[in-house]
Amino acid sequence: MNHADQSSTSAGPLGSGARRRPSRGVVLGGIAAVGVLLAVVDQLTKNWAVANLPELDPQPFLGEILHLTLLYNSGAAWGMGSEITPVVTGLQIAIVIGVLVFAVRSVRSLWYTLALGLILGGALGNIHDRLLRPPGPFHGAVVDFLELPHWPVFNVADMAVVAGAILVVLLGVIGVPADPAEVEAEERARAEADDTAGADDAAGADDAARADDTAGAGGAARADDVEHPEETR
Repeated sequence: MNHADQSSTSAGPLGSGARRRPSRGVVLGGIAAVGVLLAVVDQLTKNWAVANLPELDPQPFLGEILHLTLLYNSGAAWGMGSEITPVVTGLQIAIVIGVLVFAVRSVRSLWYTLALGLILGGALGNIHDRLLRPPGPFHGAVVDFLELPHWPVFNVADMAVVAGAILVVLLGVIGVPADPAEVEAEERARAEADDTAGADDAAGADDAARADDTAGAGGAARADDVEHPEETR
């Protein structure tokens, strides 16, 4: 395959990170697919818990490590904010909007696609409960049923949100960009600025050297005139 053929299969210059980045459609489709899958799994597990578990009666599942304890949470973790359920619902909707805006504007990475899909799916799973479960829209109680020692009871949606947030932080710590092309553009701009500055410095040094040479030649000529005044007359 020649160079033209290789370039035609890429989204950017040959050998650049832009070639490896997914399109906006792939990113949004991936986020939506992961999010919808997680939201469905979350609702299936919640419906199972409601149908099969006694409320507030821990059922051993993995010894003392994990119990299945059904409860209805109108607030956030540890039941905080139960008096302001509509506010909690609004915050979760804001998370969904923020994820979508960030994805459209900045994300061209499969790792970030996965992370945002996890966050979106978890948020959608709990928003479903807030909007459609009793006692009514924006006041609905979230179904929780997974209990670890010394930890608030949670659900699959909560796990997805936490996992997505941890992945976003980890990607930032290890330096994985949300859009490789933007990083490459910044690096090219810095390299061009450095090249320009280097060229300016070299030109300045060359001008200074020519000025020194001129000054030296003038000084030598004057010294010769002093030593041989009769030759100048």
